[in-house]
Order: sequence, then structure tokens, then C-alpha cells
Amino acid sequence: MAKDPICGMVVPTATALSATRAGRTYYFCSEGCQQTFLAPQQQLRRMRRRIGIALSGVLALAILRASAFLALAAGVSIINMTPVAQLPWLTWGVWLFLLATPVQVFGGWSFYVGAWSALRRRALNMDVLIALGTSVAYAYSVVVVFAPQWLPVGIDEGSVYFEVSAVVITFVLLGQYMEEIIKQRSSAAVRRLLDLQPANATVIRSGQEMTVPAETVRLGDLVLVRPGEKVPTDGVVVGGTSSVDEALVTGESLPVSKQTGSELIGGTLNGPGLLRFEATRVGADTALAQIIRIVEEAQVSSAPVQVLADRVAAWFVPAVVTLAFGAFALWTLAGSFSSGLLAFIAVLVISCPCALGIATPAALMVGVGKGAELGILIRSGEVLERVEQLTTVVFDKTGTLTQGKPSLTQVVPLGERTRQVILQLAAALEHGSEHPLASALLEAAAAEGLPLLPTVDFEAQVGEGVQAVVSGRNLWLGNRTLAERFIDELSEGVEHQLQQLEAAGNTVMVLGHGPEVLGLLAVADTVRPESRQTVELLKQRRIRVVMLSGDNSTTARAIAAELGISEVIAEVRPADKAATIKSLQSTGQIVAMVGDGVNDAPALATADIGIAIGSGSDVAKEAGDLLLLGNDLRDVVTAIGLSKATMRKIRQNLFWAFAYNSLGIPIAAMGWLNPMIAGAAMALSSLSVIVNSSLLRNYRKASA
Repeated sequence: MAKDPICGMVVPTATALSATRAGRTYYFCSEGCQQTFLAPQQQLRRMRRRIGIALSGVLALAILRASAFLALAAGVSIINMTPVAQLPWLTWGVWLFLLATPVQVFGGWSFYVGAWSALRRRALNMDVLIALGTSVAYAYSVVVVFAPQWLPVGIDEGSVYFEVSAVVITFVLLGQYMEEIIKQRSSAAVRRLLDLQPANATVIRSGQEMTVPAETVRLGDLVLVRPGEKVPTDGVVVGGTSSVDEALVTGESLPVSKQTGSELIGGTLNGPGLLRFEATRVGADTALAQIIRIVEEAQVSSAPVQVLADRVAAWFVPAVVTLAFGAFALWTLAGSFSSGLLAFIAVLVISCPCALGIATPAALMVGVGKGAELGILIRSGEVLERVEQLTTVVFDKTGTLTQGKPSLTQVVPLGERTRQVILQLAAALEHGSEHPLASALLEAAAAEGLPLLPTVDFEAQVGEGVQAVVSGRNLWLGNRTLAERFIDELSEGVEHQLQQLEAAGNTVMVLGHGPEVLGLLAVADTVRPESRQTVELLKQRRIRVVMLSGDNSTTARAIAAELGISEVIAEVRPADKAATIKSLQSTGQIVAMVGDGVNDAPALATADIGIAIGSGSDVAKEAGDLLLLGNDLRDVVTAIGLSKATMRKIRQNLFWAFAYNSLGIPIAAMGWLNPMIAGAAMALSSLSVIVNSSLLRNYRKASA
């Protein structure tokens, strides 16, 4: 089974209509939903025309009815002067037939097509209910006007139901039209993403500069982006400098400077400089295509709370048809054929499961679309339900709570060695490492003009440090754990200096040669300016905050104290982060893990909710359930708040949809509900779900 992304009906994939977009297959209950998905603007224009016909017919019927009342009020003399009674083909019933038929045929055409399509697949949907109810009213009225002898009892033309059929069709179409308008406005964020890619790209092939369609850019192509142009695909800058506006893709508010080696994201806007870059991802592999795919999949997914609604919808339509025939039979046996007919039509119309079917898709469409607009990608409806139960948020320290770009703050040489010698040896050791701390040492050595010494037999100890042979000596550089492999116990002087540096919030690396300590190097990673506010906002929401770090306990606690975090789990190796998450879950906590990318993937995948931050350039590799494309840590709070708000809308929609049908069907079956009012109520119920969901568009980012 699959869910129709337009109306939310559950349909069998084996027999449903389908369409493929960007490599993904979607299934539909009717041709109308399929056309709305494939060509929304065209479908909107068609619906507008049908509504025009329907409204014109209903207005003409109302004018005719009002004119008749005025004629009656004017007196018998005026009635006698009218030729209606003297012309057999211009009786009251014929006038109604002529006015109602265009509404029935043109206005109701989509319901007939949808119903026929469903019946051919041996399925029942909302189109079947509308087509059946209005057709019975219309066909009965035609028989009364043109072949009354077919009926078992004599019925006057005043008892026809042309107006019932016309008004029901008009109300339903009008409700659907308003839904389409709101839906298209709600999904504007996704459409803006689709429109970000430029139509053309300037590439250099065989030494020739040429303009080609953006979708034909190939891997390895050299692409030119002039000032003010959009970047056509993902790539790496090979020449030029500029600043690029990435706001619509990553949510980053300020332009990002780009130079040789910088990554570019397709769909972003180039600033004042000329850039040349090599295309590294094209087509469906680009970050923009991945973002669109994630958003579309999330919008058509279901939250677990929708399971009950899906089960109800599966048997709902057959049950309603049975109930409608039952009400008709009971009223007829009771001697009121007309009341039975009205009850039959009212039950079919009032019970359309539109509101029930779109309760979840409508909220997801708006919530997920709003998230994409804010630079937040929600993987699925299931994620929303887990977020609602969230109790604990665990933050990785380096690169998440901190800038992730540590700098060298102090070098402490021991013995007769100079500061420059210690820094030069440490930089040589870290030359083969990709750790952020290594880049801090290399940048410091380069800034002081220290040449790199030759290194052989490099070996990295994950979570501890590095070893290598530098200028013929076996050296090591790392944390306390690595130092303990070579030294039984640090001297009192070294231990005192190390503790002082750690107490100041530094990460301290020990440089040694065998059992001898040569020096200490202190590196500090500055805290993100919004980290403390993020922690405060989470605490206001009564969410427990934990910091997870591979640093030693002293350094980690110094950073945590600065941020107002009281719970710290330090000295955790990358491979052990997932186990730490499991230990928190074992105490009954619903845990979200916030990390900065691939290195935290095991922990992100283990957590109940994985939140990957700063993943705009590499969406496909992230393991998170919530992906934050920008670098503002407050987006964590925004993502949690938006997820909870979306879940509240889903529950509200489902409640009112169930309440509406539970109350409306018995009233209709007892004959207390006019079918025209039932049509208006049904349209309004669906519209109320859409309007309620659309309120999510007003959601704002978390702030002070």
C-alpha cells in the first residue's frame, strides 16, 4: 500500500495510478490527483473553469427560485401571464434540468473520471461517494420530470433534487479549489528549491567556452560562474575568489567567501568575483537534488499516529455505502421514499473521508516545507513523533558547540629546547593527520615560517594521538592516554603545568620521545557565540542537555561551565560514542544526538533522533533524522520546536476529522441533514484541516 501525496488516500501499489519523478515513484487514487501532482498549475486552471460553470449554474438556480417567489408574491395574475404552464417543454422541472445539467456534467466530470478509475481497480475512494450521491439525486430528478410513470408512486415536479446535486458539486469543487491554493502556497519553499538551479551553465570544453543547459553539465567539466550568476551544480573552486550567498540552500545568513579548494553548492548565488570550478556532482547527486528528495519523501510519509486513520480509511468507504443504502431502505420501508433518498445522498456526501485522509499529509507538507525554508530537513513523519517524546539532547563538543577550528594558544618547552623546536617537531608529527587539532599546529608553524621536517612511519592512534619518526627519532604526540603508554607517571612539574592549561579550557597535547616529555602544546577551540543561548532555550523547554567529548574531563568541564551545561561525558573515543548514547537510552531517556557530520554517524544513527548540523554541502552522507543545513546552533531548538508543532497539527487534524464523521453520519442517516448543507460541511471540514495546517507557515526561528 502507498499514500496518495495529493489527497492522502491509501491505495494499493499494484493497481493504483503512478508517476515517477526524480527516480521516485508516487501512487494516486485518481487521475485528478495524478494530474494535480504532475501539472499543478494546469490542474488549477481546469478546476477554476469547472467552478465557474458550477457557480454560474447554482447562481442561475437561485435567481430562478427567487424569481418564482417574487412572481407568487405579485399575484395569480402575473403567474397566469407567464407562458411556462402552457409550453410543455418549459415546465418548472425542465428549467431546473437545463440549468443543473451543465453543473452535473462539467462540474462533476472529475468525480466521474475518478470514480470510474477507482472502480476499474476494484477500489473505492471519495470520488465514488460524490459521484454516486449526486448522480442519484440528478437521475431521480430526471425521471420525475421526463418519465414519472416509471416510479411506483406519483411525485410532483416540485419534489425534484436538481438543486441538491448542483450545490453539492459546487461546494465540493470550491473546497478543493481553495485547498489547492493553500497547498500551493504551503509548498512554495519546495518549489523555490526546484527553481534555484539556473537554466544554463557556462562550461569550458576542449578549450572552448560555451553555454549549455545546466542539466547537461558533466562530471569533471570546468564551469565558469560570473558575478551575480547562480552556481549550476556542485563543485570545487579551481580559480578565482568571491563570496557566495547560500541562504536559500543552507540558511546561512551571511555570504560565504570562496577561494581555490572551496566547495560550491548548486543553486547558490555568486557575489562580486569570477569563479572557475570543477563539477564534482551533477543531476540527482547534487546537494540541492538530495535536499529536494528528502523534503518530498518526508511530505508524503506518515507518522505512526496516522496508522489508525489509514486502517479506518481502508474500510470506511465500503461501510459508508452500505450505511447509505441501509438508511434509504429503512426510510422507504417506513413510508417516506423522499426522506430515504435525501438521507442516502446526505450520508454519502457528509462522510467523504477527505479530512481524515489529508490530516497527516497536509500538516507534513506545510511543516516539512517550512523546515526546508528555514534550512531544516525533516526525514519523515516518524521522526516527528519521536521528537515529541524527546527528553535529552546530547551535543558533541568539537565542531558542534565549538567552532571546530582550534588554534594554538601556548607552547611549553621542557628542558633546554626552544618554543620553535617543540612547535616544529609537533607540526611534523601532525602533517599526516586530518584531526582539527593537527590543522591548528600546522597553521601556527606556517605562520611562524617553520619548515616541515621529513616524517616516516606515521601512525595514528584513534582518540589518543599520533606517532612517527621525525629526523631519525621516534616521537609521539597526544593526550594523557597516549602518554601513559610510554611514561609510567608524569613528573610533578609537568603534571602541574598540564593541569593549569587544562583548567583554562585548553586541550593539551604532550610531545615525547620514548619515556621523555619534550614539551606541552595547548590548543583551544572557541565556543560558538550562539551555543550558550541554545542550551538556555532547551532548558526552558525542560529538555536535559548533555555534552559528549573526547577531550579530557578538565577541559571538557571548563567548556561546559562556560555554556551552562552541568552534565559532561568526557574522554569518549569516537567508536564509543554510540555506546554512550545506548547507556542513556537504557535509563528510559528519549535521546537526540547533535553532531557535525560523518564522524558522528554511528552516534547519530544510534540515537532516537539524530541531528546533523552544518551538512549543506554533503547531505547524502549524513545519518541524521533532522538535517540542519546552516551553521546556527539555535536551529536545533527551531527544528525540535517545528517538529513538535507539526505533530500537534497532525493530532488536531485527526481529532477533528474523526469527530466530524462520527457526528455527521448519524445525523445524516436520521434525515436531519439536508444534502446541500452536508456538501458544504464536507468541503469546510477538509478546508479546516488545510487552514489549520497552513498556520505552521507562521512558525519562526528560535531566538532570545
